[in-house]
Amino acid sequence: GAEEPGMEAEAQQLPLGCGGGGGSAAAGRSPEGEERREPLQASVSNGGDAESGRELVELKVIWNKNKYDVKFCLDSTGAELKQKIHSLTGLPPAMQKVMFKGLLPEEKTLREIKVTNGAKIMVVGSTINDVLAVNTPKEAAQQEVKAEENKKEPLCRQKQHRKVLDKGKPDDVMPSVKGVQERLPTVPLSGMYNKSGGKVRLTFKLEQDQLWIGTKERTEKLPMGSIKNVVSEPIEGHEDYHMMAFQLGPTEASYYWVYWVPTQYVDAIKDTVLGKWQYF
Repeated sequence: GAEEPGMEAEAQQLPLGCGGGGGSAAAGRSPEGEERREPLQASVSNGGDAESGRELVELKVIWNKNKYDVKFCLDSTGAELKQKIHSLTGLPPAMQKVMFKGLLPEEKTLREIKVTNGAKIMVVGSTINDVLAVNTPKEAAQQEVKAEENKKEPLCRQKQHRKVLDKGKPDDVMPSVKGVQERLPTVPLSGMYNKSGGKVRLTFKLEQDQLWIGTKERTEKLPMGSIKNVVSEPIEGHEDYHMMAFQLGPTEASYYWVYWVPTQYVDAIKDTVLGKWQYF
């Protein structure tokens, strides 16, 4: 019944969580009572910074034809996942479009949006260097086009547009705020005319990367990537409203015209359609 010399109670080991482990003060002692140091164990999580004791989930992050196997905490938010993707790819969070069953919400945790083991996380976006390399010659070409357009007669004076503009503002036109840039509203932009003089509304489905152009007869669902350019011009005498066209093909015949767009939304529309919507 007597205890043997040097015998001590067994240490209770805590399970490893997202980046750490634990044990009692007696853990690591030899039967002779001498303290023995063990090497620290770290969970293999591709650099995850989750807190100790939380549940990990295995993810497949796919970006630019590259695949990354990542272990990440279920209780981390979408914003924290973006930071992790930044460390893997060099892609700044502000330039990431992260998709899991739609656009990944930054404020919710992976557990809340029901991410499971083996889930595929799609990432779209370009690094700053990639953007600069592509946009520098493109911007120069756009400036040349704008300079050429400035030599032409204003769009709102051309006959094809006058027949719509001469109808005047639609009765349900949305209010405008001149000299101000605003984010796109959460409701569709409405109270506008198309080229045939019919009522039209624009709905920006960011989670689906689509622009919906709706009329009384039908709704066209256009992928953002299919819109090659967006042009606009203030309406003379009503500079707080613009006429705007979405280029759907190689020629002007493919332009879809919209009239009486409130000026405060013009820049947000262009940036959204041309792939910079994450800034708004």
